[in-house]
Amino acid sequence: MLEFDAYKLKIAALEPGLLNLGQALHLQEARSEAAQLESDSAAAGFWDDVQNSQKVLQRIKQLKQKYESYDRLHSRWSDLSTLCEMAIEEKDESLLSELSTEYAAVEQELETMRLSTLLSGEYDSQSAILSFHAGAGGVEAQDWAQMLYRMYTRWAERHGFTVQLLDYQDGEEAGIKSATISIAGENAYGYLKSESGIHRLVRISPFDASGRRHTSFAAVEVMPDLDDTVEIDIRPEDLRVDTYRSSGAGGQHVNKTESAIRITHIPTGVVVACQVERSQHQNRDTAMRMLRSRLIEIKEREHLDKIDDIKGEQRAIEWGSQIRSYVFMPYTLAKDHRTNFENGNIGAVMDGDLDGFINAYLTMRAGEAKA
Repeated sequence: MLEFDAYKLKIAALEPGLLNLGQALHLQEARSEAAQLESDSAAAGFWDDVQNSQKVLQRIKQLKQKYESYDRLHSRWSDLSTLCEMAIEEKDESLLSELSTEYAAVEQELETMRLSTLLSGEYDSQSAILSFHAGAGGVEAQDWAQMLYRMYTRWAERHGFTVQLLDYQDGEEAGIKSATISIAGENAYGYLKSESGIHRLVRISPFDASGRRHTSFAAVEVMPDLDDTVEIDIRPEDLRVDTYRSSGAGGQHVNKTESAIRITHIPTGVVVACQVERSQHQNRDTAMRMLRSRLIEIKEREHLDKIDDIKGEQRAIEWGSQIRSYVFMPYTLAKDHRTNFENGNIGAVMDGDLDGFINAYLTMRAGEAKA
């Protein structure tokens, strides 16, 4: 029964963390604000300003999600305490497995919610748009870009986020030259913004008949997925819009007409593309949303006063030193070069087990902010 006594102490030790989390989330303020906004939404004339009313409803949803998630976690911890007490009273060793599993789940959820309090950026609560670009190296780099595409898709699925394909350019023999996806969900951008940069792969290439080891690079760009309510001045004369026939993963319909859209923001060199919608108009709307989000992300990251301050071709801004290496041979290891966080289970990492890397980065940035 010593195991049960040990779990009783560990469960009790979670309580201070729960209390601190509740304070960090400002739950009372969240409940009060949500109640006030719900009252406002019931007032006559609320829908006269549709744009504002949508903002209010979105804010209510965010506030409720915050305190309801905490309430569920606290209730789960309370149930865990009761389960442990019951196991001790009844001396029922068959409950040990359930107790162990549930404790691990509560501990993990507490840590995940604690880390969400570190997301303080203006757009951290937004959904995210990810773009993948193969580096030099032909088919090997293109295959690596596709592996990253799959890795982040699997990460999103693990977290219950919705993934939508926006653009996809097939590689010459395998993989992809580039692709863009949206990952919709609360705090998706806050978590994923740390993933922007160069990713390096070391492995025995399946495309090399001699079985030699290859090093490949691919870039991941991350931007917040912003709606029309975020204002930004983009002059029509600064845009070059190209249409072309879609290819790749868009399905049969999009290959029949020149419905794909590529928009270049001439002053900055930022290029976005969309080809997966059924009409040129839809693709243009999506591409403009991506362009606005990209420009705002650069402006915020570079601490610029206005979009006109962004200079130079955008790829030169993004393609710098690698942020992470993935080694398949002669050993297996994924290592982040900013935080030194490592995971030797390369298979799990490629299946979307990225939380350790993301959490280490958020913790590091939080420490830098306090310093």
